[in-house]
Amino acid sequence: MNVWIAIGVTAVACYLVKLAGLLVPAGVLERPLVQRLAALLPVALLAALTAQQTFSADAALVVDARAAGVGAAAVALILRAPFLLVVAAAVLVTAGVRALGG
Repeated sequence: MNVWIAIGVTAVACYLVKLAGLLVPAGVLERPLVQRLAALLPVALLAALTAQQTFSADAALVVDARAAGVGAAAVALILRAPFLLVVAAAVLVTAGVRALGG
């Protein structure tokens, strides 16, 4: 039963956040600072999620094959590789490190 309460509370909270976004005056949204923050916020959230998923396990800091995969993806991005090649490099390096026992 607690799961359904959590789902209901989450659904109501999401609706209220969406409603709050619709109630913000257009003048506020047109400010340059707000537009810059809106453009950078998804990137920051994705970076935080990636770091948390890559370097943590059971509330401890872990450096393993996932870190090598993220490193390979970073190198591919620096070399301006296409997105699919970036993902493939990360997958292959992670699998290779795991196969070697790392």
